[in-house]
Amino acid sequence: MSRTPESLNNAQNNTKSSLGPAKPITTLPDLFLTAVSLLFLFSSPKPNHTLFRKFRPFPPNPRRFPKMTTTSQSRTSFATPQALSDWLKPRLSSDSLDSWGVKPGTKNLHNLWLELSEGETSLVDSSPPLRTVNVVTVRILGKGNLVLVESRQELSDGSFRDRFRPLSEKMKPHETTEEAVARAVKEELGSSRVVRIVPGSYRKKLEERNSASYPGLPARYVLHSVDAWVEGLPEEDFVTEEKEEYEDVDGTRGLEKAVSVRKHYWEWVCSDSLCS
Repeated sequence: MSRTPESLNNAQNNTKSSLGPAKPITTLPDLFLTAVSLLFLFSSPKPNHTLFRKFRPFPPNPRRFPKMTTTSQSRTSFATPQALSDWLKPRLSSDSLDSWGVKPGTKNLHNLWLELSEGETSLVDSSPPLRTVNVVTVRILGKGNLVLVESRQELSDGSFRDRFRPLSEKMKPHETTEEAVARAVKEELGSSRVVRIVPGSYRKKLEERNSASYPGLPARYVLHSVDAWVEGLPEEDFVTEEKEEYEDVDGTRGLEKAVSVRKHYWEWVCSDSLCS
């Protein structure tokens, strides 16, 4: 028997009533957001502050690296020359120390004490000690590709020592290269002269060798080198005299005990094969 459209609609309504109210259908985006929320909830760290331990500025144990085999420190001054002597004796052979100021061309203990007092030199506490000096070296240019070198020095004890190197001078503490160049030219070449440093000529180099002034004492020289033009210099070889290297206002430093440079002997030499 056929059913009318009204009877079909009534049957469908009765079926829906028996199943209860309709439930919303869960979509795919809803499932995705729920999964992300659960993941974030269960992966969040507990409030034990472990996250901040990774950002401590210093590790709990500072000795994370192998300990150095030496812990040398530098000495920059001694109260008296005798204090310096007492410090050197257990660190330096007696033969080396006894030759200072005795062997021609060397300086003595008083010279080293003055260098330390002026801050020109430091000594690393080792056996033997290491003497460190900052030195400015001025390569003075002349006509025809000539360069000025100091061939030798005459010392206050009457001895001579060969040099054959450009104008060189120990630097004072906190002194710039330009200031050291001007002072070196004034002290060793005499009077104030116009100095023009060649732009871009500055070079820094480290040299380590045994000290000629203090036999047995190894030295580290930090060389600050420049090329320069100096006005008013003789065109032939010449000699200059140097005044006292250090000042002694109150007369307590015993400058007369030190070996000092009295005369500088200068020569113009070829800088290359193009000399005229």
